Amino acid sequence: MLDRPLAGRVFFEDVIRNNLDAGRPDQVSLTFARRIPKPTLARFRFRTRVLTEGVIPSVHVDYKHSRIKQYFKQEIALRTETTVNDTRDFGIGKRLPNLPALRQIGFPANRRLLQVQRTSSDPILGADTYDHVCQPVHVDGQRVPALRFDHPVTQALFAALVVCHLLPTGFANRDLRGFLAPLLGVPAETMTPGRMTYHLRRLRLHGLIERIPHTHRYTVTDFGLNAAVVLHRAHARFTAMALADLTTINPTHPDDRLRRAIANLDRELDRIAKQSGFILSPAA
Repeated sequence: MLDRPLAGRVFFEDVIRNNLDAGRPDQVSLTFARRIPKPTLARFRFRTRVLTEGVIPSVHVDYKHSRIKQYFKQEIALRTETTVNDTRDFGIGKRLPNLPALRQIGFPANRRLLQVQRTSSDPILGADTYDHVCQPVHVDGQRVPALRFDHPVTQALFAALVVCHLLPTGFANRDLRGFLAPLLGVPAETMTPGRMTYHLRRLRLHGLIERIPHTHRYTVTDFGLNAAVVLHRAHARFTAMALADLTTINPTHPDDRLRRAIANLDRELDRIAKQSGFILSPAA
């Protein structure tokens, strides 16, 4: 069961992305605790399928005539159900007295699959952390403005925090201004103490820095350092560089692969659209 629909959708999408190989013979044999001999491999197809009905996908892991199906039920639960269409796949007869033995096959198979699907990181925790840093928050009844990820001042603050973390006695209003002004390309004297106090308040209430008791100096928290490094690198290395690749005018540049790949994708989509009749050719 999940606490809110967003958590379920993010988790289920992560499960699909990380477990598309669950239908391979070795994975299926581990899930169902059955050895798969070569003659069986020749007769049956073991696979993972992702089926989409509307916008809600479902995962199907096939074993002989049986299947494990997973889907996001009513936006509140990840449901895992095993369907056995031929009990002889497991050496069990079809009569009703064999039901307890069949349950001993189905329930452990469900649990083994879920055990495999445990994610190494919680994507919802990452989304909540991003919102805590980059979206407006309320602390003790105070509304704290957002540190917008794409804003130049926010990115400059992240970069400045990495440097401030190295100062053994912490940093003050003036120290942060000295690091921030060059990053923004403005003279330090144009950044008023009041404006810097505004930035310090945002950083403190978002949990990125903390005040040293009985002083006007601050230190960067461990959370603040990690968040600043990740978000600054993500913007510099992915957002900025990827957009630069898309707008480059040199088609032979070695870093132009992304733009050329997208151009090839557009051409292929146009070809498929014309072939299917969605787009009429000039001759038509």
